[in-house]
Amino acid sequence: MKMLDIGEVSQTVGVPASTLRYYDEIGLISSVGRHGLRRQFAPDVLLQLALVSMGKSAGFSLEDIAGMFGRDGRPDLPRQELHDRADDLDRQIRELTALRDTLRHVADCPAPSHMECPTFRRLVGVMGRRRSKKAKSRSKASAGLR
Repeated sequence: MKMLDIGEVSQTVGVPASTLRYYDEIGLISSVGRHGLRRQFAPDVLLQLALVSMGKSAGFSLEDIAGMFGRDGRPDLPRQELHDRADDLDRQIRELTALRDTLRHVADCPAPSHMECPTFRRLVGVMGRRRSKKAKSRSKASAGLR
């Protein structure tokens, strides 16, 4: 099996070598040895780094992501956590879509004043109610942590 030099891995995945060294130090990936002073990695590190990238994009912390790998470095994915995160992303997508639609309406509204536009007033009211619900649920959650 051909080992990959840290420089090759860095160039292939577009992650600085310093980040790869950090990931190795915290146990997120594992080098299999050294060639001189340069760390060497098995080819499957590329899959691990793709999963790390996906996890970061999905909002997981490096600690969370590290817990998604078994001791042997193979993925041991927590299916329920992934479902929960996907549900969170669906909520964010709905909220962002509503915000985008509101902004487009505001930008294109034909009313002489936005305050005279019933659609604008309705959209702003909906956004305000969503914010209020979020604030209430955050305060309940933080109260439960005390």
